[in-house]
Amino acid sequence: MTMVRRVLSLTSGRIAVAILVLIALLAVCGPWLAPQDPLATSDNTLAPASGAHWLGTDYLGRDVFSRLLDGSRVSVLGSLEVALMALAVGAVPGILSVYSGRVFEWLTLRLADTLVALPFLLFAIAVIALLGNGITQAMLVTGALVSPLFYRVSRAATLAVARSPYVEAAIVSGASTGWVARRHVWVKVLPPIAVALAQTIGVGFVIVSSLTFLGIGVQPPAPTWGGLLASDLGYLSHQPWAPVAPALLIMITVWACNLLADAIRDVSGEAGRALVNRRKARARSGASAPLSAGGPR
Repeated sequence: MTMVRRVLSLTSGRIAVAILVLIALLAVCGPWLAPQDPLATSDNTLAPASGAHWLGTDYLGRDVFSRLLDGSRVSVLGSLEVALMALAVGAVPGILSVYSGRVFEWLTLRLADTLVALPFLLFAIAVIALLGNGITQAMLVTGALVSPLFYRVSRAATLAVARSPYVEAAIVSGASTGWVARRHVWVKVLPPIAVALAQTIGVGFVIVSSLTFLGIGVQPPAPTWGGLLASDLGYLSHQPWAPVAPALLIMITVWACNLLADAIRDVSGEAGRALVNRRKARARSGASAPLSAGGPR
């Protein structure tokens, strides 16, 4: 909770958290907030924005605003699947590689190098072709391919902690590897992993949007942000403004993820804590200045 308070003490952190909370609410409540059936067609095709259709209708007469709300769930869940799979596959072996012997270290390093060499977007398309047109299996495989980021981050942070004097003293005194990992390693590894997690969620949004833009991973007519962007691009001569809404949602969400990663990086370590303390001190001095100025001389 200390890191959360530090992130929220920064303006960039509050902005990022507010945007991501709003996107999460859209994913949870979007299908119920949709004013119309997102799959219902009508004869009112390619209609402009109006009171009945806030973002107009598409080429089949479906309400674009309702489809945008309903499609938010696929994008959010897909990006979370990528990030959590990468975290599980990458972070745990990265920490264990420092303590589990040279054989395990060599195997995990070679596996990470192999995964880095694979183009994850093309590999996700190949998996969908083999296992069927579903977004979940594609995202899980993509998360495994992105996991070397977590492996390298967690391994580098663990190596730095493992060589510290207090960890060596704990091991000499008889502390187990599990106790050292829980008591010392995890505290130091958590901030860089949190930065990588925020960045990977943004990468997941790009991957989900790219796959659905190509019509892969979701069976039509199910709405997705990438699918809406692709269908709108085919009717730019009739509705040049149509791709703006889904494109802005994707861009703002990815920007908020990167902004959150930057905020976590800023508050991590001694420099980050000193920065937050200085800002709090300036805020307190600014709040007390009018009171002291109006007091007796």
